[in-house]
Amino acid sequence: MPLPPSAASPAAPPVNSATGQRHRHVPAMRRVEILSLAQNGDVNEAMRLVPALPAFDDAFAALARGTILPTERGHVAVEDLLPGDRVRCGRDGFETLVWRGSTMVVPGAAGQDPAMGRLTRIAADSMGIARPMPDLVLGPKARLVHRAPGIRVLTGQEAALIPAADFIDGIQVVALTPATPVQVFQLGFRQHVRLTANGVEIESHHPGPAHLTGLRAEMLQLYLSCFPHVERLEDFGAPMLPRLRRADLDLFDVA
Repeated sequence: MPLPPSAASPAAPPVNSATGQRHRHVPAMRRVEILSLAQNGDVNEAMRLVPALPAFDDAFAALARGTILPTERGHVAVEDLLPGDRVRCGRDGFETLVWRGSTMVVPGAAGQDPAMGRLTRIAADSMGIARPMPDLVLGPKARLVHRAPGIRVLTGQEAALIPAADFIDGIQVVALTPATPVQVFQLGFRQHVRLTANGVEIESHHPGPAHLTGLRAEMLQLYLSCFPHVERLEDFGAPMLPRLRRADLDLFDVA
């Protein structure tokens, strides 16, 4: 069910009655939709109003509406996936989807990170044959599984997760500012997994290292309430790959 265009809206900070001055910053709020898998196999639906902070944005804004993923019942658009569906996850076979979150990318919404008003389009075949196929449109918080020699030097692993927006070159990978709000999604599993979106590997939801979320006390509890399948950040398990920025690899690209 698409969310209304007012997915992000500024919240007025409180005013000191003595001085008339606003004395602390209150972030804009964003409406999100959550589908989760209950223990009895039912699908529960919930709405939340959450702050437009990086940890929350990251959890809901990876895949644009229309993105195709392989499942046990064939290729399915992300908006048609439901918790309980079995989704192909890289080389690990099929995993059960336990959570689907969505929100709206609203260009120019007050109080949000400007990047949350943009999408990233990757042209067909630009990363190899049928990678992607057709064009792939990703949300502002998507990360690609990327392989490069410098990654092994920096991390000891063969691949890393890099924001899709870092690959924008204006030719094969371009930034899009939609004329109207666009629904975006993220998918959650029992563990952090690789997904294949239009033939391109991306990550499922994972909050990353706990100390980098920037969430404490009530804000952390609000975040966790969006994920009925976990009780603590540690319940998300270990990240499958390290996270880097493409700029981290620039030194290794110099001939």
